[in-house]
Amino acid sequence: MSRISRDALVSRRADAVARATSAASALAELVHDRLDSNDDDEHDPEGVPLSSEWSRLTALSEAADREVRQFDEALQRWDAGTYGICASCGRPIPEGRLEARPSSELCVPCAEKAGA
Repeated sequence: MSRISRDALVSRRADAVARATSAASALAELVHDRLDSNDDDEHDPEGVPLSSEWSRLTALSEAADREVRQFDEALQRWDAGTYGICASCGRPIPEGRLEARPSSELCVPCAEKAGA
């Protein structure tokens, strides 16, 4: 079993949930603020275009949601006793990789092969 604790995974998941919530909230606020506006912000030299901000917030929200799902999957592997074991080759995932990416399901050589 890994030196990474289940509590550490739960804590990192909570951080990801907070980021997902924050990004979703900012996106909802942007939509609300612009709902009744006819501003032509694409040509406003003073501000960030709406489409750019929309894209940025959408990307942040999707990345945070993906991270939450990855932590959910890591916690499922923990509970199943397979956390820290490469899903491809069955060898242990190095501690350094798990510390850097606690949701990793592949060892470095398998991740390189998979392009992950």
